[in-house]
Amino acid sequence: MTRLIYDGTFEGLLTAVFEIYERKLTIVNLQKQDNCSSALFEEVLQVITDADRLSRVLKGLQKKLSAGGIQRLYIAHLAAIENEDNTIISYIRYVFDSDKNIEDDYGNKHVLRVSEIVSMMRREKHRMEAFVRFQKLKDETFYAVIEPDFNVLPLIIKHFKSRYADQKWIIYDKIRNYGIHYDLHDVEFISLAFSEINKPGDVSTAFSEDEGIYQHLWKNYFTSVNIVSRKNTKLHLRHIPKRYWKHLTEKF
Repeated sequence: MTRLIYDGTFEGLLTAVFEIYERKLTIVNLQKQDNCSSALFEEVLQVITDADRLSRVLKGLQKKLSAGGIQRLYIAHLAAIENEDNTIISYIRYVFDSDKNIEDDYGNKHVLRVSEIVSMMRREKHRMEAFVRFQKLKDETFYAVIEPDFNVLPLIIKHFKSRYADQKWIIYDKIRNYGIHYDLHDVEFISLAFSEINKPGDVSTAFSEDEGIYQHLWKNYFTSVNIVSRKNTKLHLRHIPKRYWKHLTEKF
C-alpha cells in the first residue's frame, strides 16, 4: 500500500490522481497533511500540488463527466468528511477505467457514497440559507455565526451575495474558524482573531445601538404569530433541528 499525503485542497486531490496513474499505483491511502497517520510497511509519497498535472486530470474528467458531475465531486470533497477522500479517489479511478458515463451507476458503492455526501451537503446548504440570523454591528456590518455539520460556506456565497447585495456582511463558521465577508463589491474568505472573552458567537459589545430593538421586535413577531392550539413540536424539530437554535434570534 502507498500512503499519499496531500495539502487537503481539491487541486491537491487531482494531483494525487495524476500520481496514482503516473506511478501505476494500485492500493493507495490518501490523507490530508494535517491529519495523517502512519502504518508499518507503507510507502509514503508526498503529493505536491501541481497546476499542469491537476489540469490534465481535470481535462480528462471533463471528457468523461458532465459539468454537474465534476461539481458533485468538488462538493463531496468540500464536505471534508473523515476518511472519505479515498471514496472520491476511487470514484475518479472508476470514471477513468470505464468506457461509459458512470454518474448514475449507483450499483457502484463509490458512486452511491458520493451521491449521499452531495445530498447531505445540499441539505445543510439550504438549512444555512434559511437559518442564518444577522446582527448589526457598530460599523454597519451585519454579522452572523453558524455551526454547520459540513463545510458549506463556499456554497452559500451566491445566495447571500444576491439577497443582501446592498449590505456589508460577514458569515462566520465557528467550527472551522473562517468566514466569508462581503464589502458591497466582492466576497472574500477571512479568519478573525477572537479573545477568550469575545468568542465568535458573542460579539454583543460590538452591536449597534438599535440592534437590541430589532431583536426585540423580531421576537415579538414570532410570539404574535404563534398559534398555541396548532403547536406541533415534532414537526417544528424536523424543520428546525435543535442544534441550530442557539444562533436563531427568536430562540434566544
